[in-house]
Amino acid sequence: MTARELASRPLLCLVLDRSVCTLPVDEAVRAAAGSGVDWIQVRERELDAKPLLELVTQLREIAREEHPACRLIVNRRIDVALASGADGAHLGFDALPVEEARALLGNDALIGISTHHPDEVALSARAGADYVHLAPIHAPKSKAATRAPLGVEALNKACSHGVAVIAQGGVEAEGAGELVQAGAAGIAVTGAILMSKDPGKATAALRTALDAG
Repeated sequence: MTARELASRPLLCLVLDRSVCTLPVDEAVRAAAGSGVDWIQVRERELDAKPLLELVTQLREIAREEHPACRLIVNRRIDVALASGADGAHLGFDALPVEEARALLGNDALIGISTHHPDEVALSARAGADYVHLAPIHAPKSKAATRAPLGVEALNKACSHGVAVIAQGGVEAEGAGELVQAGAAGIAVTGAILMSKDPGKATAALRTALDAG
């Protein structure tokens, strides 16, 4: 799926990690959704199925109240995505294959994959993913770096494989436009929004930078 097919504007995806939230998670999500976030990916690996389902359901309602078109995606847990009525699932390389996730979630679900190299993007495109996250473009803001930054040149190469690429890792408002110009369908952030004392203002700055890109 190309960027144009995925959305009419550059995507702003919030990857949720409660451990780095400056504000309570419900307040942060409400502010972000109301200020321009298009997607929220719930990435809470330590939660068991029941509390994760409760969190996803709560955040889906909050996000839709603020931004009816906001989509909610669950990291890895296909069962929780199904039970919550989420819009899709984000897979790792140790998760279900895309075709099996598709069979469970249906053709309308968004299915994405985390990638760390342009060659992995090509493999994900052939597997039928709707989008990929490519990371880290820059050094991450919300966690310690475990991989060398890929940079904009690698992003540009990754965007040639016919699948929507969302740039992730150390992305700030300054420089977001450059990533869109390199071919990215959008950006995914955690710390740039959740570590801010004013997540609404931080989201608005990212949204403005993307739209001007």
